[in-house]
Amino acid sequence: MVINTNQNAVEATSALQRSQSAMNRSMARLSTGNKIVKPSDDTAGLSISEKIQAQNSRIEAAQTNIQNAVSLSQTTDGFLESMGEVLNRMNELAVMASDVTKTAEDRDLYGLEFEQMKDQLRDTIGVGDNGTDSDPNWNASGTTPIGSFNGISLFGARADMIVMVGASGGQSMNVSQVNLREIGSGVSDLIWDSSVDGSQSDIDVDSSNVLQALDAAVAQVAQERANIGAEQSRLGVVGTQLQVQQENLMAANSRIRDVDVAVESTCLAKNQILTEASVSMLHKANSLPQAVLRLLV
Repeated sequence: MVINTNQNAVEATSALQRSQSAMNRSMARLSTGNKIVKPSDDTAGLSISEKIQAQNSRIEAAQTNIQNAVSLSQTTDGFLESMGEVLNRMNELAVMASDVTKTAEDRDLYGLEFEQMKDQLRDTIGVGDNGTDSDPNWNASGTTPIGSFNGISLFGARADMIVMVGASGGQSMNVSQVNLREIGSGVSDLIWDSSVDGSQSDIDVDSSNVLQALDAAVAQVAQERANIGAEQSRLGVVGTQLQVQQENLMAANSRIRDVDVAVESTCLAKNQILTEASVSMLHKANSLPQAVLRLLV
């Protein structure tokens, strides 16, 4: 028996320190809900988790971009739909004005409404860049067209809008322009004002080519709506793909970073018992050298 070195106490102390350290780690994990409380818990896992979180942040931003692009296209389509209704009414007026039973005064009234419809189209489309120049081909009320979205003119010439639709810069799609001001297009020819630009004649309710002009305008609006529908369909698919990708990345990050409460609670209970047992054994180990006193009496 020795007095200077109590090997039993040393071993009990070491076991106590290990169980206390494990118990403290379990308590930290359970209190934060994280499996990785500090970098030393899982260096490789922490690195992977940080990259996944960064990718998820980019995906969330891309989803916002897609939602904004959808809002832009829906707004554009809404204006085009209303233009279609205006064109339908103009078709009715043109046909009614050709009725031989109508008087000149009747035709003037049809013509008055016809011009009001043209003015509404002009105000919605606005004036400005038409793809050839910026000279106006008709007059419009105000400087900002009715057909605009967040300060963006929806129906003039502009560059295609590039929408980022993924977590990397190379994943993008174009939202094409809807240029109803283009010279020679159906709508532009219909609402042309010769008093502003004398290079073309006006289309009136009783013009010989009014129905052909209206047919061309209706066809252009229908084609633009079809293009928008195709873009909306793709945006919907991309949005769904990003949502699935985000769900999978979140699940992967959870497996790396989130603590399993059931498993960690079991570890905590085990380490609590071991700590209490180590304290009890340390107390007994410290009492053993006192037996040496009996040999000295």
